[in-house]
Amino acid sequence: MEIYLDANATTPVLPQAREAALAAMAEDFGNPSSIHSTGLKARALMDGVRARARRVLGASTGQLLFLSGATEGIQTAVLSALSALRERPQRPELLLYGATEHKAVPEAIKHWNALLGLNLQLLAIPVGRDGRHDLDWLRRHAPRAGLVCTMAANNETGVISDLDGIEAALAGSPALWMVDGVQALGKLPLRLAERRIDYAPFSGHKLYAPKGIGMLYVRAGAPFTPLLAGGGQEGALRSGTENMSGIAALGAVLAALEDGNTFRDAATLAAWRDRLAAALQQAFPGLVFNAPAELCLPTTLNFAVPGVSSKLLLDLFDAAEMRVSGGSACSASKAQPSYVLEAMGLPAWQTASALRLSFGPLMDAGFVDEACARIRVCGESLRASCLDPNAPGHALPAEGLSRLVVDGACCYVLADAASRRAVVIDPLPELTERLAQWLRCQDYALAAVLDTHSHGDHASSAAELLATLQAPHADVEALGWPRAAETIELGRLKLTRLALPGHTQDSTAYLLHEAEQLRLAFVGDTVMPGALGRSDFEQSAPQDFARSLRRLEQAVGPHALLLPGHDYDDRFATTLAVECAAQPLLGDLLGGRIDDAAFAAAKAELEQGLALTEYQTIACGARVDANGSRACSELSPAGLVQMAREQPQLVLVDVREPYEQRLGQAPELGTTVQREAVALSGLPNALTRWLALPAETPVVFFCRSGNRSAQAAQALRRLGHPQAWSLGGGLALWPRATAAADAAFAI
Repeated sequence: MEIYLDANATTPVLPQAREAALAAMAEDFGNPSSIHSTGLKARALMDGVRARARRVLGASTGQLLFLSGATEGIQTAVLSALSALRERPQRPELLLYGATEHKAVPEAIKHWNALLGLNLQLLAIPVGRDGRHDLDWLRRHAPRAGLVCTMAANNETGVISDLDGIEAALAGSPALWMVDGVQALGKLPLRLAERRIDYAPFSGHKLYAPKGIGMLYVRAGAPFTPLLAGGGQEGALRSGTENMSGIAALGAVLAALEDGNTFRDAATLAAWRDRLAAALQQAFPGLVFNAPAELCLPTTLNFAVPGVSSKLLLDLFDAAEMRVSGGSACSASKAQPSYVLEAMGLPAWQTASALRLSFGPLMDAGFVDEACARIRVCGESLRASCLDPNAPGHALPAEGLSRLVVDGACCYVLADAASRRAVVIDPLPELTERLAQWLRCQDYALAAVLDTHSHGDHASSAAELLATLQAPHADVEALGWPRAAETIELGRLKLTRLALPGHTQDSTAYLLHEAEQLRLAFVGDTVMPGALGRSDFEQSAPQDFARSLRRLEQAVGPHALLLPGHDYDDRFATTLAVECAAQPLLGDLLGGRIDDAAFAAAKAELEQGLALTEYQTIACGARVDANGSRACSELSPAGLVQMAREQPQLVLVDVREPYEQRLGQAPELGTTVQREAVALSGLPNALTRWLALPAETPVVFFCRSGNRSAQAAQALRRLGHPQAWSLGGGLALWPRATAAADAAFAI
């Protein structure tokens, strides 16, 4: 059962609305502009819905237009207002909009302000810590404003605007006033005719109607300029044949609002919101809510957990079949801090880590019970993975290698469960608290904190990590290696070191052995996937670079896995054989076709005047286009099923993180398929083993959305295993919603 808690983004369609839409398509399909009986029936239906909408919105006067949704309504309102301002003998100076408005509003104002040649000054109305508009500021600026745009309720936080206070602040102002009513429909009494609101757009799909239908209220006497001119529909105010199925569906939703029995009342919704809030606080003890509940819609919660990113929480909830959002759905894919919370003056960690949980008034008590239960399970999974810094965990001991990445810089944690010891390689300042919390939760002692070189882009955070852990002072060399130690032992694992001057004078590789066999090497920036590290820094040793590369080849051979200090395009690892094939300069050196001096000269010429990213692009040589590479390694769900039938030796790998794997289900492909769970952060643990498989053995990766699995498949292909695949679209597109779909895809 899916728990959908992203109603502020969109809602499912009400059953009565679906039926009304289908009836309009099958029976009342006439064009309401036609004068025959079929057209007249359609006109009557449309007029009936409009009358119902007037009652629900308290809009007994003025125009009420049907259009495609809120964006069109906002565009129409802004165009109408600014066209009227252009005709005023004394033009205003300002155009004002709430700092927390949906981006559709300021973008529309900017667009028409420029297109109409007004070039008026745009100012954002500040909001307080509670998310409400600064009415004193508005009162001071209103006399010089031509248009003021505010929203009835915020889509991210649920904060309800003080519309009466805004109206009072606009007293005496010549400004036109637009109120975005999208989140208010069915939740707040707007009483449009009683207020001086000039324009109010609405969108049906936020309240159980289909996408593509909306309304725009225009106050009687407010200026109006059609956005669409043509056949003269909607009294020539909005041309284009009306969306009768959408209007009929919206009418069914409005009828449900009027009957008072279909949707839950505000008190019931508030009580359910409080239950969800309590479950969140129990699951995540350090959680903070980003807006005061008493000022918010009873259907919205916006929160953040200190030390836990919104991306991690989204993956966690999604694995538990709970759909929530990082903020506005229109900007969720951009991975930016919430501008709404920034405008409220919240600290950076809250704006970057916020999550929104929203539900509609159709929710029932059983749904709330299940949602609360899953929220608590999510908290337990997070603690079991040592990822909640605000609560003690009860984790299974970590084993092997984990990779953490910050802006392309890689940090590695090597852990041994038997000895309860760990080594951190190339620690990053941004990860200090996370690493310390993880080590405490796991109760692992730090055997060493190592750097592969003295970093030019940041200071080593080794001392900071040790201080945070209050670890005893150890006698170590400059890069963290225990003084006088030949090896670092971690149970069956052993680290040795290899000096590789070049990128920097102190560049060092750490070789990982298990049972006396070389497993892999941490090479810092000596060799990066697709490029060699630069050697034109002040602390570089360019004349030693060639000698170091030969020394590395002698120590590890052409096929040992090399883990880099930087990985800008998620290649994870490389080998000298792969790099020689990709980089002619390296191939010539290790193939004996050029000497050290020629290598140093060619490398210096390549590096001269180039930025790091430019150097990487050139040094890499020809690259496969990322999108093309991904496309050729993707399988559809049906393709995966067929491959599993034809190749029972297939290996199916879940690359989600452990906190997700505990909650989510893998695709059901029968008993013959070999299954593995190797988190993307631990991918280097298994790459060598997969590379040793027969070339014809398919390795298929899957995750939630297909993004991480695509990275894993491409990494394995680059390293030489051609039968590496990703489940396109991930579990999100796996057809398991119905028994019929399960049967169709079962083996």
